[in-house]
Amino acid sequence: MAEETLVVFSTFPDADSARKIARTLVEEKLAACVNILPQVKSIYRWKGEIETANEVFVIIKTTIGKYQQLEQRIRALHSYEVPEIIALRLHDGLPDYLNWIEQSLAQ
Repeated sequence: MAEETLVVFSTFPDADSARKIARTLVEEKLAACVNILPQVKSIYRWKGEIETANEVFVIIKTTIGKYQQLEQRIRALHSYEVPEIIALRLHDGLPDYLNWIEQSLAQ
């Protein structure tokens, strides 16, 4: 179970776009749950320049089987040229919660 579960991180330019995309991912059963953290300060290099931006950070719970579709959907809906999409496999977790994620994504 845990080896099938992914936690995916992404950032968005504002809360409205994060909410809209999060809702779409859950409605389309690509994510069981999306947590939206209201504001992070990002400092990064982009096209040779150091940039600073206020962003909204999201944590997405999904499965390995849904990942490719989830990534494609985020890329299609996201306003960034290169959106942050980072997936981490879970090593362990509460079995009931991991089962809930799988059941939430079942077709």
